Amino acid sequence: MNMELQPMAQLIRERRTVRQFKDDAVPQELLLSLLNTANWAPNHGLREPWRYIQFSGDARQVFTEAVLGALSAEDRLKYKEQRMKDYMTIPVHLLVVMKEDPRPKQWMEDFGAVCSWIQCFQLAAWEQGLGVVWKTNAYQNAPSFRDIAGVGPGEKVVGVLHIGFPEVIPASRPRTPAEDKLTLFE
Repeated sequence: MNMELQPMAQLIRERRTVRQFKDDAVPQELLLSLLNTANWAPNHGLREPWRYIQFSGDARQVFTEAVLGALSAEDRLKYKEQRMKDYMTIPVHLLVVMKEDPRPKQWMEDFGAVCSWIQCFQLAAWEQGLGVVWKTNAYQNAPSFRDIAGVGPGEKVVGVLHIGFPEVIPASRPRTPAEDKLTLFE
């Protein structure tokens, strides 16, 4: 069996979570192309349970203020300056939301589909030279953040993707071999 990595396996292994971005704008055409590519993620019954809310350009200020408004007064004082600097430098903030189905099986299927969508987006972005970090933070559930960001009732923010051209690409970190996590029945 040929153990040479094929292009997709190589892309999966080489993708990195990027947390430091250049302030170069991400062309909207590129972003739309990546969104449309990720739309091919597997999803049960072709429900396509995702939608996205984008903040770029001057709208990054709205995103930043929504995050800061969701923090406690103490945390706002503590983190305001750094969050302003960070969030106004990152070219794109993309909220990925899903409609929450009240049926447990469908909710799980939809959540898995949206997570698959995010991974497809990250891989497609990496292939085009863009870095992404997928964040899940408490502010995403705050009513004030949800209102300002346009998250509707009955929707869950599955993640906030910070997107841009990498300033720094982190080194890879070791992974646990599958053999160490595999329970095999033969």
